[in-house]
Amino acid sequence: MARYTGPRCKICRREMMPLMLKGQRCLTDKCPVKGKKKYPPGPPRKRRAKLSDYAVQLREKQKIRKSYGLIEKQFRLLFHDATGMKGVTGDNMMSLLERRLDNVVYRMGFASSRSQARKLVRDGHMLVNDMPVDIASYRVNSGMTVRVKDKYVENVMLEDSIKLAKAVDSVPEWLEVDFEKRSGKIIRLPVRSDIKANFNEQLVVELYSK
Repeated sequence: MARYTGPRCKICRREMMPLMLKGQRCLTDKCPVKGKKKYPPGPPRKRRAKLSDYAVQLREKQKIRKSYGLIEKQFRLLFHDATGMKGVTGDNMMSLLERRLDNVVYRMGFASSRSQARKLVRDGHMLVNDMPVDIASYRVNSGMTVRVKDKYVENVMLEDSIKLAKAVDSVPEWLEVDFEKRSGKIIRLPVRSDIKANFNEQLVVELYSK
């Protein structure tokens, strides 16, 4: 399955909630889900059929997968890893999603969205423990440091993202960020309570358990 490259706001309208596909800019009043278009894309229907249990589970899986920018194969493999870990499978899945390098770069405020963070990583602008890493799915661990390469520290796009991150104060507690040095540290692994998004990961567990 190819990665979706169409309008990102249409994805949010399909799921009827802001998925933060444009980062913190989704919190503004310009979000179509919060505006007049409070209905899914496509031709209008007078009556919409009630969703089956399977459809509800599928829609929840799509919300989480699209929010983090994964294709179906990536998401299924990550779920498989979560089932092999100790603890609650749903919580493990969400923790593994947060530990992806592209998400960490986004959470640290070095990119205004996960898609932008993914591009930064793939273009080789990020260092993990002072070693270049260009794999967006790279999984960070506690104690690791992530910083921007010296050649990219004065980039205008990076500076705009940092200004936005400072304005909304969105850095989670499991990360420690030094915006002046363009670096951050993973002080502990993320837990479910660190994720503020309104997801019901148990529905995904039920879906894949069939």
